[in-house]
Amino acid sequence: MAHPTRLQILEILAVEESCVCHLTAILSQRQPYVSQQLMTLRNAGLVLDRKDGVMVYYRLAAPCIATLITLTRQLVSEAEGSLAFPPVPRSPVSGCPCPKCQGVGCWN
Repeated sequence: MAHPTRLQILEILAVEESCVCHLTAILSQRQPYVSQQLMTLRNAGLVLDRKDGVMVYYRLAAPCIATLITLTRQLVSEAEGSLAFPPVPRSPVSGCPCPKCQGVGCWN
């Protein structure tokens, strides 16, 4: 979980449910890389997914994970120095083709 990208994904999901393309746009990473990190988080039981048509949306598996994120950030910062992630943007995210960012359909 202390992997910086996984921690950032968890921080984003603590704000709102997101699809892979949304996470890819926020993180400025390639889709296969983000999907690989999501698979690791899903296998660890930290995130859940749901499918809506062709879109797959991810969210934290439990609200207490947000607290775990804060504690993990503190531990990583103490061990390796400060982690400086940009603030998590609110939707819509520029460059994201998901229905939420394109204003198509409703968003839960």
